[in-house]
Amino acid sequence: MGFLYSQFFVTPKLPKRSFAGETIIVTGSNIGLGKEAARHIASLGVGKLILAVRSIQKGEEAKRDIVNTTKVDASTIEVWQLDLGSFESVKDFAKRASALPRIDVLLENAGIAAEKFQLMEGHESTVTVNVISTFLLAFLMVPKLKEVSKQYNIQPRLVIVSSEVHGYTDLPERKADKIFEELDVQSRADMGSRYPVSKLLEVLVVREIAPKLEGTGVIMNMLNPGLCHSGLSRDYTGLFSYFFEFMKFCIARRTDVGARTLVCSAAAGGESHGKYMHDGLVNEGEVSKFVKSEEGVKTRQRVWAELKDILNKIEPGVTGNL
Repeated sequence: MGFLYSQFFVTPKLPKRSFAGETIIVTGSNIGLGKEAARHIASLGVGKLILAVRSIQKGEEAKRDIVNTTKVDASTIEVWQLDLGSFESVKDFAKRASALPRIDVLLENAGIAAEKFQLMEGHESTVTVNVISTFLLAFLMVPKLKEVSKQYNIQPRLVIVSSEVHGYTDLPERKADKIFEELDVQSRADMGSRYPVSKLLEVLVVREIAPKLEGTGVIMNMLNPGLCHSGLSRDYTGLFSYFFEFMKFCIARRTDVGARTLVCSAAAGGESHGKYMHDGLVNEGEVSKFVKSEEGVKTRQRVWAELKDILNKIEPGVTGNL
């Protein structure tokens, strides 16, 4: 009932605060929610806006569209390449971004909803993109965010775009000895639940690591944009694709409306640290019962321990950046 109420009766408000002088990075910003969030941010007077995208060509097209509609100076927006399907791309991007004078917001929006099993960097693609690379980028950027906090006496925001679908699963793979290894077994992979599983993993990891950032000046939060018109389902095929498109037609938020929730999290203060934001507001009541349960806490700790090992193999010592 809460889902339908939000979809039909709640319109998230766009923050009125200015982003003047701030540097903001939005991943997956050439289409969908990321692009519309970038447009909102540009309209709020951002100092520098970086569109982090897989395709430079598509990123440049998005930039031109944003410039045309917001009338911001084109020099305000830069297009940088970032492919979350490649750990080297993530590391190269982080190295480049760490050389910036300041970063006020890292808005991690990029994600995929894969219908078919495929390995990327040795892991199932949804897990690689939505979880491993997302947090690899976060950990690589934490030192810069801490540095900026001290240098400018500000609270940089590290935002993870999650989803209410995290509540659609209790991670059956937790029953295996190794959760991530189980997710990489094609013969047992339930791809119909893989996107919700990836969003649950995000929620679990944020709840585990955010307390470790207390006192650093860095704000880390996560958000649910609701069901929105976006490019997330672009790879769906078959009957499910028709059903999903019909459901979006009936109840989905306009992309620009849903994108307001991303901007709300990017603008949020210390009250949002480690918290789940829903309809643009901090609302821990929307976190699933499983996440809050005793079993959920145990699973959270296991997920973090396994992810920590994975990340440190990709970039030795990276989780020490907390």
